[in-house]
Amino acid sequence: MHIILGAGGPVANALTNELEQNNQAVRLVSRKPINPNKTTTTWQKADLLNYNELLAATEGASIIYLCAGLVYDKEVWRQQWPVIMQNVINVTKRANARLIFFDNVYMYGLVKGEMTETTPYNPTSEKGKIRMGIANMVMNEVKAGTLNATIARAPDFYGTISKNSFVDMMLLDKFAKKQQAMWIGKSSVKHNFAYIPDMGKAMYLLGQHPESANQIWHMPTAPAIKGAEFVNLAAEIYGVKPSFMHLKKWMLFLIGIFQKVVMGTVEMYYQYNHDYIFNSDKFEKAFNFKPTSYREGIRHMAETLYSK
Repeated sequence: MHIILGAGGPVANALTNELEQNNQAVRLVSRKPINPNKTTTTWQKADLLNYNELLAATEGASIIYLCAGLVYDKEVWRQQWPVIMQNVINVTKRANARLIFFDNVYMYGLVKGEMTETTPYNPTSEKGKIRMGIANMVMNEVKAGTLNATIARAPDFYGTISKNSFVDMMLLDKFAKKQQAMWIGKSSVKHNFAYIPDMGKAMYLLGQHPESANQIWHMPTAPAIKGAEFVNLAAEIYGVKPSFMHLKKWMLFLIGIFQKVVMGTVEMYYQYNHDYIFNSDKFEKAFNFKPTSYREGIRHMAETLYSK
């Protein structure tokens, strides 16, 4: 039984689709109801902060995928992430299952050069310190031989139904509506963006290959591209002028006074003001996986979720 914790989010949905297409039995776990697409998929209510609910929801699990996303607030993260991770570690052990944790890159901090699986943790933000802490919780158990777990790490992404991405919300959706787009930070620096369907396929592959366990994997992602190049490519595909406004740090701070979620991006501004180069060679070589190009990914968005 494949158990997806944090079901309903972009990556969880993409993973669910892959599992269903391959006729796998899936249990979706979340606080809010989800209507499964197939009879082999079920939904069970559970709060990841509640150990007993989580224990019941993961009964019979062979693989547990942690794809949860919390409110984008460092205080919420500080209070809830360690509790959630300890609960997940404990229920994974009880079920004698394998854990695959979908993670981000905040723990690396500002990196000069490429981010790889061996890049040292050097967080420059409170959220980064929290992510470092929960990643260490997992890998310390792995090193002790008490947990079978994998960390699947991804950069910023695009291709979400919920607009849970600044690229989707501030660029693709704007161009789809023939409006001026926005870009966070310098458009002259490089940045990677992972394509959500690729994340679902990659998570599925990790689950299907037990030999990939007890390691960190960078999810397959197209090479870094300058922000201006990304905007120009999107404008070409949407048939609009590449008109956009730079959102500077002080602007985010002012907006954040009224919108707490935006305030949460202020401490992460360094990611958009310096080169952000994510390397996924290890995964691509191991699984012979070619990431979706930005042109192909944006074109698909322009034909579907953010249609022109």
